[in-house]
Amino acid sequence: MTLEATQSPKFKSQISTVETIEKNIDCDVVIVGGGVVGATFASALKNSGLKVVIIEARTLTEAAAKTQAYAFSILSSRIYEGIGVWQTILPQIGKFKRIRLSDENFSQVVTFDEQDLNTDYLGYVAQHNVVLSTLQKHIAECSNISWICQGKITDIFEQQEGSSTITLNSPQGEQTITSKLVIGADGARSQIRALANITTKGWNYWQSCIAFTIKHSAPKNDTAFEMFWASGPMGVLPLPGNRCQIVWTNPHARAKELQQVSESEFLEELTKYTQNSLGDIELVSDRVVFPVRLMQCDRYVKSRMALIGDAAHCCHPVGGQGLNLGIRDAAALAQIITEADQNQEDIGSLKVLNRYEKWRKQENLAILGFTDFLDRFFSNSWQPIVIIRRLGLWAMANIKPLKLFALKLMTGMKGKKPKVAA
Repeated sequence: MTLEATQSPKFKSQISTVETIEKNIDCDVVIVGGGVVGATFASALKNSGLKVVIIEARTLTEAAAKTQAYAFSILSSRIYEGIGVWQTILPQIGKFKRIRLSDENFSQVVTFDEQDLNTDYLGYVAQHNVVLSTLQKHIAECSNISWICQGKITDIFEQQEGSSTITLNSPQGEQTITSKLVIGADGARSQIRALANITTKGWNYWQSCIAFTIKHSAPKNDTAFEMFWASGPMGVLPLPGNRCQIVWTNPHARAKELQQVSESEFLEELTKYTQNSLGDIELVSDRVVFPVRLMQCDRYVKSRMALIGDAAHCCHPVGGQGLNLGIRDAAALAQIITEADQNQEDIGSLKVLNRYEKWRKQENLAILGFTDFLDRFFSNSWQPIVIIRRLGLWAMANIKPLKLFALKLMTGMKGKKPKVAA
């Protein structure tokens, strides 16, 4: 569902208004990047009293057009509930009551279900266009938030002690924005991170992921699968209409090969790796291949600047953690600067921004380490490792506190929670 298909006349007129803005702008917060994480952060500032500008490199329609689906944790759903958009998103997305972890053909399968946490669901699967178009509509109703679309940043500098200035080119010509705080929500290749000279640590994996959507004939579609193979993990996430989003990890060359083989060959191989658990399957999207990397910034903040989402960290997609970390970043930072402003503190000062870094950096690092461990431990056919991990699966299936700990970690229910998710 594209943005045009869901826009009301009122929404269209508001977008037109906010795209026609002055050449020199003063605001409290400027967000570079209007994707899901940037829009979540802006939405969380709806009632903050802060004046917010979002700079997006594409049009709003282009930004929301992608149909790739993501896993959304219980905590992410509660953040969106607190922001006020979840009830709009929920009817349009997949929901799962069970998570099944398996290791190749090993007989011990770990099954989590909603009763383990006393919740209706253990997680959700939402397509990018559903989430971002909903957030865009929500922002259109926020009098304190405006957009600059098709904006290209040319420079950023600290003009004086209390503000930073961004210069950019847009369809309106050259513009300058003076702000107390600049947010980099512009993805893994963040221009804001580069302009701030923030260094990163991490590595590229030997693997790439193939992401695609299938339709299947299985009678139920309420289980998320994490299937581990020596070549790499495979995540199977349920979508409405008996569809699933699949992210299949393989060594680079094999991933490219699977992208290029005929559809019938691909589906035959997929049926083997899903152990025929989905019945008849049909490919209903392109096969998109992307390399996998792990990255953590040496710092998330500088004076007048903070990074959120993939601009600050990237992890292996095993377990579907990446976007959820960014959503938590957004909610945490929005809470910190809103409270700081209410206490008449300078929201762009390191004193305030360090609270965000202290909160989120270590929690993110723990998840980055967890996903890296899972991938390396299970993408391995060395027999001693195979024996150890299968003992681990047995323990997780049979030792309730261990099982509950793993489930809470996967669903975002461990660690400090933003107040908006209360």
